Amino acid sequence: MKEVYENPLITRYSSREMAENFSDDKKFKTWRRLWIALAEGEAQLGLPITQEQIDELIKYKDDINYEDAQKREKEVRHDVMSHVYAYGLQCKKAKPIIHLGATSCYVGDNADIIIMRDALLIIQKKLVNVIYNLSKFAKEYKDTPALGFTHYQPAQLTTVGKRACLWIQDLIMDLEEINHVIGKLRLRGVKGTTGTQASFLTLFDNDHEKVKKLEQIVCEKMGFKSFYAVTGQTYPRKVDSLVLNALALSASSAYKFSNDLRLLQNLKEMEEPFEKNQIGSSAMAYKRNPMRSERMAALARFLLFLPQNALVTASTQWFERTLDDSANKRLTVPQAFLCLDAILNIYLNISEGMVVYKKTINKHIMEELPFMATETILMEAVKKGGDRQELHEKIRSYSMEASHRIKAEGKGNNLIENIAADSSFGFTKKALDSILDPVNFIGRSSEQVDDFISTDVAPILAEYKNSLGIKGVLNV
Repeated sequence: MKEVYENPLITRYSSREMAENFSDDKKFKTWRRLWIALAEGEAQLGLPITQEQIDELIKYKDDINYEDAQKREKEVRHDVMSHVYAYGLQCKKAKPIIHLGATSCYVGDNADIIIMRDALLIIQKKLVNVIYNLSKFAKEYKDTPALGFTHYQPAQLTTVGKRACLWIQDLIMDLEEINHVIGKLRLRGVKGTTGTQASFLTLFDNDHEKVKKLEQIVCEKMGFKSFYAVTGQTYPRKVDSLVLNALALSASSAYKFSNDLRLLQNLKEMEEPFEKNQIGSSAMAYKRNPMRSERMAALARFLLFLPQNALVTASTQWFERTLDDSANKRLTVPQAFLCLDAILNIYLNISEGMVVYKKTINKHIMEELPFMATETILMEAVKKGGDRQELHEKIRSYSMEASHRIKAEGKGNNLIENIAADSSFGFTKKALDSILDPVNFIGRSSEQVDDFISTDVAPILAEYKNSLGIKGVLNV
């Protein structure tokens, strides 16, 4: 047991993949890759940097002497220069050219962009897998009638599969936003201390074309097609807002799903997975609490407030930069990704094993459907020669009686029995039961599921077919 606080996003909720992506090891190895790319670009454009020096940098790119860096940082209070120093201890021949012409944000900011890009790709993959799970569920239950709810009051029927398509559609919009952000991300580039590239212009004897070419070379080496054309010392902090907003959109969709599922679980129509030895309550042994959905809601609520933090940071940067963003970013950006990663792990887990109780769903339908079917019954009775006004008044009266029985007396709905017993309607009980078949009241729900899966979901699953197959594993 640890004697100090540990972040539960790491110890309980998020995946190892996402935690490793934001690790110091990933960050500092990315720094070294950036230093290598810079040296290679500078050598390619004619600066006196030898292949031997570059080979030395490459040799130690993943062999970081952390103790040397940590010891140095205690002395100089500067993380980048501490790692320049440590890299130089290993690369004695390359030491003079490490970080040549660069400022700290060359490695810090460019690495942050790369790490966020890689994290967004993890999120992208998990979103697609949740969409896949829900699409299978939607197809399986596309014809299963269910009560619709507006204002959490019984409304016209839908189907279990049609409702799942609403969850999927939210996730598709989230995926589109994630992809948009990935496509728009750029490196900070090779800009120097205030973004003017003055140091690189000096290195290349005022050759502007070589400075521009260097930035292109480095970005391509780091896997990016473009860079921000103008910056201060940092990449625009608005970028963090755009990224965190995209993450919050996904959290919002998951939150909505978790609320729907918890309400359905209360109605005993659907349940999240519940394992054989799982305990729902320490006191009430019979309980099957929706802990997965509740955890999803809790994490989503935390994430929804993080974009505001990034917005404030972006709006309070002075001129070319101020350092009051640094400590803040170290907290908000990784935790936003770790949080959404955890949410999607839960979403994957739930969507793999949701339980549907068709008989309970049908019971609830039949408690409400007689009221909803009265308009159809009235029209059919009029077609058989009945007086519309007279029959309307009888239906109103029978409906009030049935409503009183249900609410005040706790009895069943007898509306259909009363209508069947009234000869002025001209219906047998069997004929009324035929009218009350729930399938008659689901509209185009089944067809909408087929159309939606075909036109909206299938192309996504085809595009990301190599990313499918992820399982939702919960640590606790």
